[in-house]
Amino acid sequence: MPASGATSTSTPPPPPARPTAHPPSAPPPGGRARARTRSWRRARLRIMVAAVVAALAGAALAGAPAPAGAPDRVAPAAPAAGPLARDTASLDPADPTSAPGGAAAAPALVHYVGQAFDTCEAPSLDVMRAWRSSPYGAVGIYFGGRGRGCPTQRELTPAWVTSVDAMGWRLLPLFVGSQAPCVYAAAKRPFAIGSSPVSQGTREGGDAVRAAQALGLDVSSPLYLDIEAYDPGDAGCAATTLSFVRAWNREVTRLGYVPGYYSSADTGVQDIEAARRAGTKDLPAVMWFARWLGRPALYTESVLQPEAWTPHARIHQYAGNVSETYGGRRVAIDRNAMDAPVARVVPAAFRGGGTADEARLPDAVRP
Repeated sequence: MPASGATSTSTPPPPPARPTAHPPSAPPPGGRARARTRSWRRARLRIMVAAVVAALAGAALAGAPAPAGAPDRVAPAAPAAGPLARDTASLDPADPTSAPGGAAAAPALVHYVGQAFDTCEAPSLDVMRAWRSSPYGAVGIYFGGRGRGCPTQRELTPAWVTSVDAMGWRLLPLFVGSQAPCVYAAAKRPFAIGSSPVSQGTREGGDAVRAAQALGLDVSSPLYLDIEAYDPGDAGCAATTLSFVRAWNREVTRLGYVPGYYSSADTGVQDIEAARRAGTKDLPAVMWFARWLGRPALYTESVLQPEAWTPHARIHQYAGNVSETYGGRRVAIDRNAMDAPVARVVPAAFRGGGTADEARLPDAVRP
């Protein structure tokens, strides 16, 4: 659709054609500083992976009950950073013993509760500054995937990520890769999942991590896999899609990130919820569901059991294809209410300076 390339519960129109371009690349990392931090980063990543998997296993899949009286209406974000839960540990990237107890600490998840918007192409920094006067505190960015409606992301660079993070914005990284073989949108059919969904999902999970690393999105960040609305009556298509999604989730988790999932409530989300009830493993840790009611219904979505994907693991896209103006800048967006993880931006001291920070990547995904 014009705002984000995502679909609601009805058959969407194809996204508008956009010109193609590629974000600029910085020179590759190198030098003694990178060598000095490489071993610390690998140790930190191994510990973090184990911690994240353990922490998310119960909360996302089994699900704890939602907080008593949790509202379906969430408060707008504060003018600055919004109500965030950040980790405050100060670590020397060159010294693995700087963490408490002399061991490398796993990065904590960062959660955001409030309003978010997503839009097909990342806005300019001028727009993002102007929109700090809006009720929104988080923005969805389409950071990778062969099925993106707007593959041209002229603004979306590591410098853009650093700048909007400094402004107080929280980021929701969306990856639009291969799609269900029975996807509704004609524009998405060229990107159908093939005959080997597990290997394809694994490969694209690695692609997502590389793309996230290239933008400076740290480990423990959620990466949201966008699966557009598809035919719910095609059981074979649904099974293929689930195999792809589970493989993508496994790889993203293995590499230290949090697997999130975006889809239509009546297709992809309903199928994932059925798999959860059946005890299927390797499901998304965070659920981003699209149902355009015109108002938030974060905790009362009809296809999700109340205890599923709680606490801090839900986003509701409740309106789409709307235009809003703040600070004199008009943007076509989708509206979201959320209580969920957002990206962690790599601190400047940890960066190797490259387009893809190889020093932070496991060997399995290093180019």
